[in-house]
Amino acid sequence: MSKPMTKTQLIATLADEMGSDKKSAGAALDAICNIITKEVSVGGAVTLPGIGKISCRARPERMVRNPATGEQFKKEADKVVKMTIAKALKDSVNG
Repeated sequence: MSKPMTKTQLIATLADEMGSDKKSAGAALDAICNIITKEVSVGGAVTLPGIGKISCRARPERMVRNPATGEQFKKEADKVVKMTIAKALKDSVNG
């Protein structure tokens, strides 16, 4: 398996795809990240066409176990970020 693409590599590739310079590609990537962060942090969801949907999901209070000691304790309710992958992306990877 290959190494994951770094932010610098992603910006360079994005700049090539856009036919733009790296500075504006970096600004575009940062803007998209900020929009997704703001929307998901208030409980919304963002759909990236062809990639998937990023949303916030509430998890209820539950019992968890410390694997080192085996001790069980109650974990408070919290929220987690969830990404559902689009079928088109799944098919392109598996096809």
